[in-house]
Amino acid sequence: MTESQNSSSTRLPFPPVTRSHILHCSYHHWHPKYVYSGYVVKHQILRDARYRSITPKARLIPLTAPFLAYLRSDGIILPPDPSSSTIDLSSTDTDSGIFSSTSTPNTSDAEDSDAEDADPSTQWPEIHAKITFIIHELGGNIIPKLNWSAPKDATWINATNSMECISANDVYLLLKSSDFVTHDLEQVFDDCVPLSPSPNNDDGDNAEAKEAEIPYHLILRKTIPALVPSLEFRCFVRKRTLLCITQRDLNHYDFLPNLVPTLRPLIERFFTENLKTTFEDEDFVFDVYIPPPHRRVWLMDINPWAPRTDPLLFSWMEILEMAPPSVPGLYSSGSSRLASISQRGGSDDVDEAEGSESDGLDEEDEVEEDIFTPEFRLVNRDDPEAYAFNTPRYSAHKMPKDVVDAGGGGEAGLREFMGRWREVVREQEREDEV
Repeated sequence: MTESQNSSSTRLPFPPVTRSHILHCSYHHWHPKYVYSGYVVKHQILRDARYRSITPKARLIPLTAPFLAYLRSDGIILPPDPSSSTIDLSSTDTDSGIFSSTSTPNTSDAEDSDAEDADPSTQWPEIHAKITFIIHELGGNIIPKLNWSAPKDATWINATNSMECISANDVYLLLKSSDFVTHDLEQVFDDCVPLSPSPNNDDGDNAEAKEAEIPYHLILRKTIPALVPSLEFRCFVRKRTLLCITQRDLNHYDFLPNLVPTLRPLIERFFTENLKTTFEDEDFVFDVYIPPPHRRVWLMDINPWAPRTDPLLFSWMEILEMAPPSVPGLYSSGSSRLASISQRGGSDDVDEAEGSESDGLDEEDEVEEDIFTPEFRLVNRDDPEAYAFNTPRYSAHKMPKDVVDAGGGGEAGLREFMGRWREVVREQEREDEV
């Protein structure tokens, strides 16, 4: 077998991923917009405004070119921290490292530090003010993300070791330290099929350039108190059929299997009533959260139907071979198969409460409905995923061990580490000049 044949045989049978599909999954596209003008909220009524009632409270801020340039720039320079005005400037430890541009440099280094310590927020004062206002409006604690990704891989640099932010500088620190956010800024259209010019006009390049102008937004979501990660689930939809469901937190929980008969019909009903006919694309992935007492489902995010989306406890090949009954074999190079009836990690019985509403269906329809039940996959006690705590998630995106160790000491540890690092860099610059 040649190399090209081998590559072809192992390639996942995905449909072409279009730029429009990626844009449809952008938070700003499917979530109702709250456009901030000064401190006045203007609610724009959109056709997708129905999603507002099923998502946690959030605010969206359109981002300007100067702010995007700041996110893309090297290094981490933060605006002055208002609380730093109370710090005793006579202290010998005035190097605030990455945490603030209010540090007082040594006289000998003042000229070298002028540009470095400049307040970056002077280029986008309105955004800085809006972030501060929204944090206060949403209770003083928020979680940030861009259009598609949250900075989950950068929690190591936050003093709380989480994505929770209580100040604008916390937001900037997470965004600028995240590879996921960088992907949103630089590679969001990777692996997408190029736009083709219309047969009647040769304007394909212009159309592609226009679509490439992404309306970036900063999303600030109110922190959910006492969020239970074990009750977050990822759901896969193809041809507007809910194929399968997986837990997102890759640890074993003894109580989850007993909840499957309750959770599965809740998610199915939520999908049917809110997403099945309203989302633009037929294939997509959505995340939900079902807090105790397990009566309400919250929509957390919508993700592309693409290899970049983590299938978690499934493999993408498994999902692609699950063909909805109406379109057997869709996307699959071989024979199709239905979702497994033996729900891994859950009950083998289909919840009969849903079936009680199908009295008007004939027997053949009822059988088909029972056969195609979304597989609900959980981490079993003996699964390798049950020991995921041995290999922390996003570890490939973390910084060297010295930085991680410094982060364990909170803000003081990071200040000390960055002070030492800056001295090393300055010493190296002096040696280079000689």
